[in-house]
Amino acid sequence: MSLVKLVDPVRVEDLGRVHFIGIGGAGMSGIARILLKRGVRVSGSDARSSELVAELRELGASVHIGHAASHIKDVDTVVVSTAIRDSNPELGEALKQGLRIIPRAAALASVMAGRTAVAIAGTHGKTTTTSMLTVALQKCGADPSYCVGGQLVTTGLGADEGAGTVFVAEADESDGSFLMLAPDIAVVTNVEADHLDNYGDPRAVHDSFARFADRVGSLLVICADDPGSAELAGRARSRGLRVRTYGLAEGADYRLSGVRPDGFGTVFEIEGRGDVRLAVPGAHNALNATAVIAVADELGLSFEEIRGGLGAFTGAKRRFEAKGEAGGVAVFDSYAHHPTELAADLRAARDVVASYSGDGRVIAVFQPHLYSRTRFFADEFGAALGLADEAIVLDVYGAREDPEPGVSGALVASRVPLPEGQVSYAPDRAAVPALVAERARPGDIVLTMGAGDVTELGPQIVARLS
Repeated sequence: MSLVKLVDPVRVEDLGRVHFIGIGGAGMSGIARILLKRGVRVSGSDARSSELVAELRELGASVHIGHAASHIKDVDTVVVSTAIRDSNPELGEALKQGLRIIPRAAALASVMAGRTAVAIAGTHGKTTTTSMLTVALQKCGADPSYCVGGQLVTTGLGADEGAGTVFVAEADESDGSFLMLAPDIAVVTNVEADHLDNYGDPRAVHDSFARFADRVGSLLVICADDPGSAELAGRARSRGLRVRTYGLAEGADYRLSGVRPDGFGTVFEIEGRGDVRLAVPGAHNALNATAVIAVADELGLSFEEIRGGLGAFTGAKRRFEAKGEAGGVAVFDSYAHHPTELAADLRAARDVVASYSGDGRVIAVFQPHLYSRTRFFADEFGAALGLADEAIVLDVYGAREDPEPGVSGALVASRVPLPEGQVSYAPDRAAVPALVAERARPGDIVLTMGAGDVTELGPQIVARLS
């Protein structure tokens, strides 16, 4: 997959009838939902039906299951994601008809235009931070429009049209498409090497984030604790952009301290402001919340307002999401698929165990995502899983990639620095619930992690534990 071709956004009123190829995807369905609420005629297609497809039909979209050239009829604009191959018959027909074809990010830029646009970028944490900001603004009465790469626990939606003037969006760097956005305010949580199948080398990733920072109009909020994002500050200031930093680092404009677990939640202090209580675990979420506070200041909200809004955030789907409890064992699911994300979630899991039982263990069930990512980061994945008490590694979820010789879950399992018997390679996914049930004991936490179908195991593990 190559980086997408960047195009200028089109005004919503000039899009005409819009057809989404792959309309059932999280990002595509969200934009389609917003366009429908604005009165735009929307059609689309997807390989399979889903709840998201059903919701779009209820809102008035015409959705086809399966792809065919005949679906491109009375269409003015076609929106595609990077998952759509050149051989797709609908894309071919759109090209044949000479229709306007735009990437998903360009459609997102169109619906953000005319609002106070806030974009959350970063290698990790952008979905949670975008969700956290959205929920906090909702609780403060700001009623923002939003488009997130996951689903809010509070609404069950990943995107919606609000009556307020603010539009909050997750900015996806994976294919470079976030360079189509030109937000008024942006947050960069961190910049690390990832998506090297696209970028080729870490320097290209950093360069892409620097170009994104150049597109910010008013304020750039930067995590001072992360070297990759902090290096953007000087470049942004040199062109006259206001920069605000946050973190544990000395000299951060928004400095947090005293981060500690509080049951399933987290408590910390913003120096000069006061305590903040979150209903989600992990020091990384304290950092995410501090970024939200910096954005809220820019939007004119008081600390008391935003502190209450942050307390109402109960998480996003697949971000340390509780799947159930049985036999004294709690099961959670996480979208973590990068070593840094695994480490953050496993530390959060250990905090939760310490708050409740004190002597419980953390059992990690990890499914590597993409052969290229597994090859690039096998050592780092192994080191991160060493933070668990026991680790079970599934085979690679290939997604859009073909298998690579010698690259499997066994490659990661061999790198985990845990004693023999506490690490397992489980190529048969169906056997994992029984394997977990054999090992788990009361007080333990089981955390399934990965961007693939490992998410289906959580309920199965709970059932087996029962």
